[in-house]
Amino acid sequence: MNTNKLKILFVCTVNRMRSANAHQIFENDIRMEVKSAGTDKTANTVLSIELLNWADSIIVMEKCHRNFIRKNFPTIYNSKKIVCLYIPDDYDFLQPELIEILKYKMDDVFKRGLV
Repeated sequence: MNTNKLKILFVCTVNRMRSANAHQIFENDIRMEVKSAGTDKTANTVLSIELLNWADSIIVMEKCHRNFIRKNFPTIYNSKKIVCLYIPDDYDFLQPELIEILKYKMDDVFKRGLV
């Protein structure tokens, strides 16, 4: 594993659609090493302090996910870059529109130096 890669944690609610898509789309991206999790207790991978500590930057899909981190992990919230992509939970897994939106928004995040 390349230690020069940025460690990105993608977060949504249940880690089945948006963050799981992002994880799959970007797992071979030369710019980053990725993991994903959800804020809900039924998530495929539940958001944890270990995952948050692992990440250099956290990418959330909606403001409610950032607010969840602020409420439940205030030290992380105050010490890590957290970027919201503002992608609603309106998509299915590997839906072409979601893939396109994720790629466009993540390219923008990198171009703007937000992570």
